[in-house]
Amino acid sequence: MLSALRRLASFCLCACLCLGLAAPANAAKSINRTISPDDMEVIRRNAEGFKNAQERLPDLAKLVNARDWTFTRNLIHGPMQEVGREMSYINQRLLKDDRSEANKLATTLKEALADLDESARLQDGAKLQKSYTSVATGFANYARVIPEQALN
Repeated sequence: MLSALRRLASFCLCACLCLGLAAPANAAKSINRTISPDDMEVIRRNAEGFKNAQERLPDLAKLVNARDWTFTRNLIHGPMQEVGREMSYINQRLLKDDRSEANKLATTLKEALADLDESARLQDGAKLQKSYTSVATGFANYARVIPEQALN
């Protein structure tokens, strides 16, 4: 009887230790699922710049429709030129699980902007329209990875 009680006590001790060790691991995972206030401030600051560039899309659309090659390129290299850097800073501060997708979307948007710039440089109207569509889609897709708290 005494040996059975010892085995039961040993089993209970092992179970408590296992649960005790597993609980902090789960707690650490849940803590890592939130963005720190400092990181959120960096994201907020750069999201503002991203949104400012995104708000210039109607101006860009007018220039593309008018086939205004020079001012299309000026808008890309002027007010919209910092969007790549802003997305990079945002991506660095996102949760690790979200970074891969954010990096892919940022790359897609930067490539679309480069294609739009090249289309304007070559004065290729058909490619310019397609490139603008890719840019607008790229902005919309990337905007979804920015945490909602950073947009308020």
